[in-house]
Amino acid sequence: MFSKVLSAAVLGIDAYLVQVEAHLESGMPKFFTVGMPDGAVRESNRRVQAAVKNSGFRFPVKRITVNLAPADIKKEGAAFDLPIAVGIIAANGQVNVEKLDEHIILGELALNGMLRPVKGVLPIAAEVVKSGKKGIILPKENAREAAMARDLEVYPMESLIDTVAFLNGERRQPFRVDVSQVFAQRRDYHIDFQDVKGQEHVKRALEVAAAGGHNIVMIGPPGSGKTMLAKRIPTILPDMTLTEALETTKIHSVAGLLTAGEALIATRPFRAPHHTISDAGLIGGGTIPKPGEVSLAHHGVLFLDELPEFKKNVLEVMRQPLEDGVVTISRALLSLTYPAAFMLAAAMNPCPCGYYTDPAKECSCSPLQVQRYLSRVSGPLLDRIDIHVEVPAVRYKELSSTITGEPSAAIRERVESARQVQLRRFADQKNLFCNARMDSKEIRTFCKLDDQGHELLKMAITKLGLSARAYDRILKVSRTIADLEGSEEIKAEFVSEAIQYRSLDRLHA
Repeated sequence: MFSKVLSAAVLGIDAYLVQVEAHLESGMPKFFTVGMPDGAVRESNRRVQAAVKNSGFRFPVKRITVNLAPADIKKEGAAFDLPIAVGIIAANGQVNVEKLDEHIILGELALNGMLRPVKGVLPIAAEVVKSGKKGIILPKENAREAAMARDLEVYPMESLIDTVAFLNGERRQPFRVDVSQVFAQRRDYHIDFQDVKGQEHVKRALEVAAAGGHNIVMIGPPGSGKTMLAKRIPTILPDMTLTEALETTKIHSVAGLLTAGEALIATRPFRAPHHTISDAGLIGGGTIPKPGEVSLAHHGVLFLDELPEFKKNVLEVMRQPLEDGVVTISRALLSLTYPAAFMLAAAMNPCPCGYYTDPAKECSCSPLQVQRYLSRVSGPLLDRIDIHVEVPAVRYKELSSTITGEPSAAIRERVESARQVQLRRFADQKNLFCNARMDSKEIRTFCKLDDQGHELLKMAITKLGLSARAYDRILKVSRTIADLEGSEEIKAEFVSEAIQYRSLDRLHA
């Protein structure tokens, strides 16, 4: 006796179809699962047996072999419970097999036959649409997520009994949602730049960073508002497109981070890992690699607070995603690539005690301690951070003021206008969509200075002790400032402002 049920699994952020084959034969009762199953899949035999019996179906007292094809890819997770159970029941003659070729089935089974949600549903749903299959059968908690893949019939189920009843002809209406409406409803942020008192020049630096896609580091004493400012960066970035939202949701779905009822991530993600994180936690890893923080921040902001406290090897592994916008994780059996196009925002104290640049409190650190502290952030990483801005302690006058600052929406409008200018400028350039991504060739083409600007930049490099690596960074930031001001020319005043955003070069000098 034989049956075949279609299911699916995730590899990276993409999915592939899996054929769950069940074969029953006479002999000593035994349950084998083959096809490179991991521990959770191998344990499914106990869950499936209990669920089938507790749902009132006959469990065959036979030798059972379940094969998960293709057999050369490792399968993981509990999502194969439901298709395995359906396959065994079908091979035992209790299921009409007509619908088995039309639908993809997945879900975790409780011992009483009820269904539990699984992760990675959105990429699976997208693959089902691509494969041309009619629909997907899955736990009801995953229905909204699956429905984000348009042109797909989604059939949510509560139990194994419901699933078998549907396959045997019980009529049900497919679950549908208006994707555009869900996207529109979830685009609001709960925080705003107008909540921040003072720090106008830092807000300006963050606006420039957002407008050009520049990475930024904020340097200031404890309590100056660095984290508060960083959390509000996503609110001034251009609104996410639906395509970006679906791609970001895929990554969070694979990582199992979508909350109950959350079908779509429509706001820019903000990830703030602790400085004790490992390189695998930041970049991704595991026997079957899972996305790390750099991928979870895709299309959003990765915030590293207390930057010098991160381990050096952890910071160094960020260089590839910062450069390429993707991260590749290689293992003996496979190599996976995850998207990681994020804006890096970092914060740090200027010295171990934090008060080196604070006029109100005296620093207790020696010059050698300050230099050692700053040197924890390597030159190659600083090469990829365009803007350094000092964040002073907020004065009481600003804290007690009742005047609200400029709202995020107003800043975002200017940022989006500047981004549109850049998209038009780089229309003929492949994979170039913002000023921060320009290399030396594009900088020479699009960042030409007049004599006054050249003279100013020359003076900054020679007299202020700025490093050579600051040269290209200043030109790119100057270009962004000009775009914000609606100017085709890069004026000397724009160069002057960009030079101010190199605080760490002066502290290192």
